[in-house]
Order: sequence, then C-alpha cells, then structure tokens
Amino acid sequence: MTTPLLRRRTPDQRGWSRPIHRGPGRGVLLFLVMTTLLGGAFVATPVRPVSADALSDAIAKQKALEAQIAKQKAQVTNLTRQQKALATALASTKSSLSKVNADLAAVRAEVVQATVAVATAQAQVQALDAQVAKLDLELSDLESRESRKLDELAARKALLADRIRQAYDTDRTSMLETFLSGETFTDILAEVSYHLDFAQQDRELAEQIVADQKVLAVLHGTVEATRAQTDSLRTAATAQHEQLRTQLASLADSQARLAALEKETKRLLALQQAAYAQMARDKTRLAAAIIASEKAEAALQQQIDRIVAERAKGGSIPSIYNGTLDWPMSGTVTQEFGCTGFAWEPRVGNCAHFHKGIDIAAPLYTPIRAAGPGVVVFAGPNPYDPVPKAWIVVIAHSSELVTWYAHVDNKAHPPRVKAGDSVVAGQIIAYEGMTGRTTGPHLHWMVEFRDTFVNPRLFL
Repeated sequence: MTTPLLRRRTPDQRGWSRPIHRGPGRGVLLFLVMTTLLGGAFVATPVRPVSADALSDAIAKQKALEAQIAKQKAQVTNLTRQQKALATALASTKSSLSKVNADLAAVRAEVVQATVAVATAQAQVQALDAQVAKLDLELSDLESRESRKLDELAARKALLADRIRQAYDTDRTSMLETFLSGETFTDILAEVSYHLDFAQQDRELAEQIVADQKVLAVLHGTVEATRAQTDSLRTAATAQHEQLRTQLASLADSQARLAALEKETKRLLALQQAAYAQMARDKTRLAAAIIASEKAEAALQQQIDRIVAERAKGGSIPSIYNGTLDWPMSGTVTQEFGCTGFAWEPRVGNCAHFHKGIDIAAPLYTPIRAAGPGVVVFAGPNPYDPVPKAWIVVIAHSSELVTWYAHVDNKAHPPRVKAGDSVVAGQIIAYEGMTGRTTGPHLHWMVEFRDTFVNPRLFL
C-alpha cells in the first residue's frame, strides 16, 4: 500500500484550508471524477433565500400603508367639505345677527349649532395632527429600515466581489491541477467537495443580494409614498388650522354680538315688565283695559277692511301684491309675534296672552318707513281707543295685504302721510313715539293678511 505524501494547506478567506497535492494522478479515477462533475451529480439544490419573508413583509407593509393613505385622503376630503359647510353656516349666522331686528331665538339656535360644529371641527383637526405625528414616526422607522438594508446589501456585495476575485486569482491552483496531481481518490473527492461547497455558498449569496434588492426597492417605494403623504397631510393640517382659527374668531364674534343683543333686549324687557307689573297691580282695571283695547282694535280693523274693500273696487288698490316687505325700522325686537308672557296681551286660542305683531324698540323719534309700496288708508289716533289714544298709520299694499304701524308720535313729529296718499317702499311715513298704552318708545308693527293678523316675518 502506497503511503500518501505529506500535504501542505494554505488558509483561504473563510478560514478553511486548501490542500496542495504532489505526485501523479490516476487516469481512471480522474475520468470518473470529471465525468461525475460534468454530469452534475454533485450540484446542490438551491436554498430558499432568507429574504423571501422580508420581501413579503415589505409588500404587506406597503399595501397597509396604501390603504392607510387612501383612508387619510378620504378623511381630509370629508373634513374640507365639512369646513366649507361650517364656514357657510357661520357666515349665515353672522348675516342673521347683522339683519335689522334679528330674531334672537332663531339666531341663538344658529349660534348653538355653529358652536357644536366648530367643536367637532376642532376634534377632527386634532385627529389630523395625530395622523401626521403617526406618519412621522412610521417614516422615521421606514427610513431606518431602508438604511440598514442598504448597509446589509453593500456588505453582501463586497463579500461576493471578494469571493469572485479570490476564485479567479491567477496564483491559485486550478481544479484540473488538483485532479492530475492527487495521490488518492480521497484527496480528489475532498478537493471537489471544497469547490462545490464554495460555489454553492457563492450562489446563495448572489440570490440573497437579488432578494435584498427587491426588498430594498419595495422599502424605498414605501418610504417615498410615506414621505409624500406626510408632507401632504401636514399641509392639509396647516390649512385646516388656519381655517379653524378664522371660524373660531367668527364664532366668538357672533357669540359676543348675540350676547350684546340679548343684554339690550333683556334691559328693555325689564323696563316694560316693570311698567306692566305696576299696571297689573289693579287686576280689575287691567282686565277692563285689555277688553277695551281689544274692542277698539277690532272696531278699527273693521273700518280699515271696509275702506280697503271700497278702494279695491274703485281700482286704487291692487288685488295682488307681488313682492316682499322690508323692516319699517331698525332697533331691538322686544316682543315677537305669538304667545307671550306679558299679562297686558289678550288671550287668543290656547295662549293666555297673545301678541299680534312685532314690537321694535328704538330711540324716540326714530323714522318709520313704509314696508312696501301702497296706499295709506288711515293715519291718526284710533277713534275707538280709550284715553290715551294710540296714533296709527295703516297702509294697504293690496286688497289682501295691509300693514299697521302703531304708537307713532303725534306731537313733536306727527305722521307725514294722510289717508289717500300713495307711498313707495322705504318712504318715511311717521316717527316712533309713545302714544296709547305703552311703557316706552317702540313701534308695534302688524301685518294683516286676508283679514287676519299674521307673523310679519313671513313676508320679509
């Protein structure tokens, strides 16, 4: 038996040793080994790269982000739409407060609704801020993952390049030399196994690099999409904050104006109620006065209706009024049309006390204007009223529509029109006074439609 020659090993970059053989080879064994190698008997099955799971995770992360971005865009669109509606509502409320003789009950309801809407908008803008903060964190995490993956990829590429350089090093003993110089079949198989294992690891490393590049591409796309959405969301949040500040200022202004109107109305009402309370101490006299006032008003209404009917037949009053009415005077509405708490007013239907018009308080001698074009059918004191008599101007706008202006002044500034005069909308017809039973200067404005007193606001 031939004793094998001593073999010298040279360490390679993996810490393994590569045998160097000396001596003649065996032709038969070399033929078998080369045949086996060329036939591929020792080719290893490729190993599934570890990065396959990483790629699946990256794609899942990307899809989740896409869904999140779509949801955020929908939320921003919805918030923008709600903000526009809120801006419109606030403008409407502000307009209502700016109108002459604002309906405080209606405006109060508008302010309450606007307050709730602004609070809702605040919560939504805060939620938008939270979304921006969340995206900032996600972007930071994704950028870190992308950076780590870039480093891993660079390291693997460098390792593979080094392996390739060493594999094709010119001073390295080729496999053919090893096959030809091997002393024993065991030496040849050991060398073949070494080279096959080296190639398999190189192939796996290359596959890992390809997989890493795919993961990195998905990560990079996710980072870019997240960065774009973060910038977009931050811009939207800034715009919404600015709009919210404007809306909060508008709401605060409306609340302040409403409070001022309510305060003034409360002051005037307190004065009126104090006067009414003083008169109501003698309930018997108050009841008699209310009955007398009702009879006087009913008698004058019959007279007015008769005059209007006669003039309509003569053609001086149109049968139909096309258009709306304007406020006859600006001021503070102290009593609306309908049920009231003032004991001075008579019972009507289910209301213990019913107010047939709208009371507008303003400084004494404030001009009173015609609410619409028409013909004056009455101007002077109510002949059916007990003393003190209320001075009234009545204008017929058509055979069905008539407006009444009561408590006008009769001394310093008596009415500027008389029965039979034609007037245009906005023309001064009288001045605010305190004639008749009144606790302070105000205009008692009534609208009679088809012989019945109705809410004047219906015609404004």
